[in-house]
Amino acid sequence: MSRRIAMLALAGALLGSAPASAGPLDSGPLADFMNVFRTQAIPRETIGWNSTEKPGTIVISTRQRRLYYILGNSEAIRYGVGVGRQGFSWSGTKTVTMKKEWPAWRPPQQMLARRPDLPRYMAGGQDNPLGARALYLGSSLYRIHGSNEPETMGAAVSSGCIRMTNKDVVDLYDRVRVGTKVVVRD
Repeated sequence: MSRRIAMLALAGALLGSAPASAGPLDSGPLADFMNVFRTQAIPRETIGWNSTEKPGTIVISTRQRRLYYILGNSEAIRYGVGVGRQGFSWSGTKTVTMKKEWPAWRPPQQMLARRPDLPRYMAGGQDNPLGARALYLGSSLYRIHGSNEPETMGAAVSSGCIRMTNKDVVDLYDRVRVGTKVVVRD
């Protein structure tokens, strides 16, 4: 077996057993390497999917750090995502109530209380933390959005939002309609 294949197998084994909450792989130099590797190792792809969820539904597994867009015909598109860090993860069912391209960002009061150094408003664009697209989830503070930090895909680092690479969030945004059901599972 080649060295590259052996490294891929080892990384896959480590990623498959990574805890959903913060742990040894969520901080430090090893985490930095693994976060980049996670993004590169799990590209967006169509996979087999057996579920009772209707086509057009989004299912997010925070433990796997994956988002699935259900296509029907026993298939789904799988995307790698970043999820809420320890103390900020959540589960439940929401609905996409709004979609925005290059959204502006206003940090919620809860976030400003934790991080008073944050700007009160940031116009949409390349430097905006919401990235290229955002799907707003009900009346919650949570969104599925792009990120200008692709190295965080596969990690638990957000304040509860689901992060995607800008390329992947644009793909998902083009598929999803307002009213789409979103199921977030552990």
